[in-house]
Amino acid sequence: MEKIRVGVVGAAGYAGEELLRLLLRHPNVQITAITSRKNAGDGVENVFPRFTGAGLTFVEPNAAELAKVCDVAFLALPHGLATEYAIPLLGYGVKVVDISADFRLRSTAKYKEYYGQEHPAPELLKEAVYGQPERYREQLKTARLVACAGCYVTSVILGSCPLLEAGLVKTTGIIASSMSGVTGAGRKVDLAYIFPECNESMKAYKVFGHRHLPEMEQELACAAHVDEIKMNFIPHLVPVNRGINSTIIFDAAEGCDLDKIEAAFHRAYDGEQFVRVLARGKCSDTKYVTMTNCCEIGFNLDPHTNKVIVTSVIDNLTKGASGQAVQCMNIMCGLPESAGLL
Repeated sequence: MEKIRVGVVGAAGYAGEELLRLLLRHPNVQITAITSRKNAGDGVENVFPRFTGAGLTFVEPNAAELAKVCDVAFLALPHGLATEYAIPLLGYGVKVVDISADFRLRSTAKYKEYYGQEHPAPELLKEAVYGQPERYREQLKTARLVACAGCYVTSVILGSCPLLEAGLVKTTGIIASSMSGVTGAGRKVDLAYIFPECNESMKAYKVFGHRHLPEMEQELACAAHVDEIKMNFIPHLVPVNRGINSTIIFDAAEGCDLDKIEAAFHRAYDGEQFVRVLARGKCSDTKYVTMTNCCEIGFNLDPHTNKVIVTSVIDNLTKGASGQAVQCMNIMCGLPESAGLL
């Protein structure tokens, strides 16, 4: 089988590094281009010594040049920049897997509200397939533009949607309290994320108005078959490199019990390679998913408050970003879904 030629635009960030780690061991792809404005001309080993011997050199990002050597392009760029490359790459016939937020929201009004600007390519929002394989696998098979789910969002929707679809929890009063490792902030120099500031510190931030909130509400409403869900999302920064732990609290619907909760999760995820459902009463732990593309889900029902409590953990750089992107590419290209991910 001829290998698929892939390029990584923005390969010098944490998500780009993770893409390189996964793609270099992928049996069905060849990395033909990696881009970085800052590092153009440098061998990859000068930025990421772990990839010494890979034979890759950073180049300036140029859609026309990328199209000559790529069948698939991963965009590991900050929001607002991905569209600049997605539009011409699609025009050249290159499939695009975007890890940024540019195509995740279906509502242009929500995009403007949370990102502070008009969407630069609203016509592509209708075409973009949401990049969450366990929920959109069939649509991904024919997609040419994929908007990978956000990292926090992935942990929340995988832990929430089966219960909402089954009508086991109410659609009001949902609270997601999530903790993320520092790599979730990106590979940049910022006082808030340097070691002396983060070490021995755990804090909430952006307790309302976080940019991942409308994405969560969009996907949870879709699962519940309602027009709108409003929820509380409380992110926290914790002093670990990678990993997300989301604790999601719901009001139980009438007739909800542990047997039905357990059945809903197993109905959704039995047979899924990258979601593990724990035994009832157990809580998930990030140490069992870091450096993997797996999501681990625990659940319980509190009889004292009639609350359903779900714990959902992922690696923010893998299942929350680059691993999920590779999983999406595998589906788009008709490859084994786990290729490069085990």
